[in-house]
Amino acid sequence: MRMVDLILKKKNSQELTGVELEYIVKGFVSGEIPDYQMSAFLMTVCFSGMTYKETAALTMAMADFGDRADLSDIPGIKVDKHSTGGVGDTTTLVAAPLVAACGGKVAKMSGRGLGHTGGTIDKLESIYGFNAEQSIERFKQIVNKIGVSVIGQTANLVPADKKMYALRDVTGTVNSIPLIASSIMSKKIAAGADAIVLDVKTGSGAFMQTVDDARSLAQTMVEIGEQVGRRCVAVITDMNQPLGLNIGNGLEVKEAVEMLSGQVMRGDPLFEVCMLLSCHMLQLSGLANDDDTALSLLDEALYSGAGLKKLAEMIEEQGGDPAVIKNPEMLCRTREKIDLRAAKSGYIKGMDVQGIGMAAMLLGAGREKKSDRIDPAVGLVLHHRLGGLVSAGSSLATLYVNDDSRLKDAMALLEDSIMIGDAAPGKTPIVYDVIKK
Repeated sequence: MRMVDLILKKKNSQELTGVELEYIVKGFVSGEIPDYQMSAFLMTVCFSGMTYKETAALTMAMADFGDRADLSDIPGIKVDKHSTGGVGDTTTLVAAPLVAACGGKVAKMSGRGLGHTGGTIDKLESIYGFNAEQSIERFKQIVNKIGVSVIGQTANLVPADKKMYALRDVTGTVNSIPLIASSIMSKKIAAGADAIVLDVKTGSGAFMQTVDDARSLAQTMVEIGEQVGRRCVAVITDMNQPLGLNIGNGLEVKEAVEMLSGQVMRGDPLFEVCMLLSCHMLQLSGLANDDDTALSLLDEALYSGAGLKKLAEMIEEQGGDPAVIKNPEMLCRTREKIDLRAAKSGYIKGMDVQGIGMAAMLLGAGREKKSDRIDPAVGLVLHHRLGGLVSAGSSLATLYVNDDSRLKDAMALLEDSIMIGDAAPGKTPIVYDVIKK
């Protein structure tokens, strides 16, 4: 078997076999296949695409090369969730404990963020003492004991994805649905879950900016799950405004605590998306047969405080200080808080979500490069949703600041990212579609 022949085969839009794709993945990771040949292969995939069968085979080849978490000694169905990324997305910190409070087993490996704000692990590490670097054995013990644990990905989890993504990033081959889907699903499969709920974002702050592209990615990932024996549901949700109003690591944990305390109202995007994801996680876990039953269980877990208690238990089991549950303000104490005020009266007619996220990053809430350190306390809190009516001089957002070296840039970017007009915009759906087999 020669790599050049496989490149030509894919170039001619022929279907590659599982054996051929395994040869490519293993050869690339071991160094036998050089970067220039892998670059050529990735480019042919971008132009020629892949069938669902090929994409599933590529996914499994990637998942099988490196660490695999065996969660079989955790009784019941282990469920995971994944978001394709966004701003103010703190759903894991709400959905995971809620599902556990309903009897589910949530075993989740998460990554760190590179960009707007931190990833789920960065958010959890804003809690004093929280340790995301648990062994697999300890991870399983925690899930068996309380039903939920969120840990960092092991260093050798899907090394093929790390190496392939680094190459895709510098060869213009990131934007390929088969490659995106195999990257996401290989890590979820290697992490050991039996069932996966996928939150695919669409809009100005999402990687998939159109609903059609988001639907295509969602369908591909659900089909991969079907072909490799994992039950999957994908929901397509809106990212034309930040999901939560708090943007920043400690601030987002604070908002998750507020959500689990019943302080976020029905109809709010964060509330609706958290409950929808949790609803499908319960059904995939076999704990509810329909939406109504699942939502009834979740309401009880939310308003009884059982979900909040589960979050406190997870924090304590992983070395964190559970005092944040009663006093979440301790997560976001900064040197100063500064309001961005509206230059004129009108309605919030649009938001540049990526610009808002970048403003938080300039304050220190995210990383421009992997070596950057995050300040867990900083970020910003928005005071209005799309369509909100504001008065000139009223506060649009509050910035939490420790280092003001880039404050002026952050303020200017944030101001440019919140557009005010004379008329309210049309309503944007919170959820566009649900994809399942």
